[in-house]
Amino acid sequence: MKTHLKLISVLSISSIFPTYAQVVNFDDYGPLQVYAQSPMQSINLSPLLRSGFSLPQGQKEWYITANAASIWSESDELLADYYQNAIRSGLKWQITDDLLFDANYTWRFSSDNHLDSLTMWFHDAAGFDQNGRNQQAKHQNQIRSEKYATDINNFSGETLNNALSAYLGYQLLQNEHHGISVGGTLYYKYVDSGPFADESFQQSVQINYGFHNGNHHVNSTLGISFLHNKEPLSQKAYESHYLMVGLGYEYRTGRHGWLAEYHRYDGMVNWDENFSEASNEALLGYRYYFNRSALEITMIENFLNMDNTADIAYTLGYRHKF
Repeated sequence: MKTHLKLISVLSISSIFPTYAQVVNFDDYGPLQVYAQSPMQSINLSPLLRSGFSLPQGQKEWYITANAASIWSESDELLADYYQNAIRSGLKWQITDDLLFDANYTWRFSSDNHLDSLTMWFHDAAGFDQNGRNQQAKHQNQIRSEKYATDINNFSGETLNNALSAYLGYQLLQNEHHGISVGGTLYYKYVDSGPFADESFQQSVQINYGFHNGNHHVNSTLGISFLHNKEPLSQKAYESHYLMVGLGYEYRTGRHGWLAEYHRYDGMVNWDENFSEASNEALLGYRYYFNRSALEITMIENFLNMDNTADIAYTLGYRHKF
């Protein structure tokens, strides 16, 4: 009798695991949902690092992110020392096996997120140079340039950017391990008043490659953006186009995803020595997988050129499949 009970118990327990495996379906969310942090690139159209793989036909994904960044740049032409924050939300829809549509809205604004102290602590802990930041008072929102007669102080609460964008992607190739897609984005930005008042219509194209092998996921993107307007503060023209290169890796185990990404953006202007050079952003992220959704936490740090992107930034994101 005891032997029969043990056998029944073992069979019952073993039957639970296939059922559980069917219920827990970890969808592929691809790279982190993180936009460019550099001052110039963040208020214009910058291609996103995207997956080379498509979603299942008919699947939709709703996402929302909140971002906080500390900006520091000092050159002979310009001093920029301020906070920028962003709320971004959108919807992806795999219309057919080959067509993906992704539309989103971004509101980027300045307000005191108190990241200066954390930034300086992190730079000290990591052995990074403070790059002149420790010579300025903390928690300021200021942009100054004698050359361009610009002196904006205490602009906390000002809108830096309102933007709508729509991406259409096409799947070129997909199998168990490899995925290649191409896509284009239409982008409209509008700020009606304040020091960052601006309106423009921009476009970009990109190609994406993805590789999956067990727990290992690799994503890469090469994109180019086309610009048509002037930088709001200097009133000097942006470059006509600029390149973006992105590379990402995720190690996934169970409900946990550990991610590292590199985003590189060409310089966008030629009138400032810092912003004419490329921005380099390193991202470290963690993703927790629920049955039909995922939560992401990301830290972004600039490197190589320390004066043309956010000193440090954090993004919290939620994504839901249906």
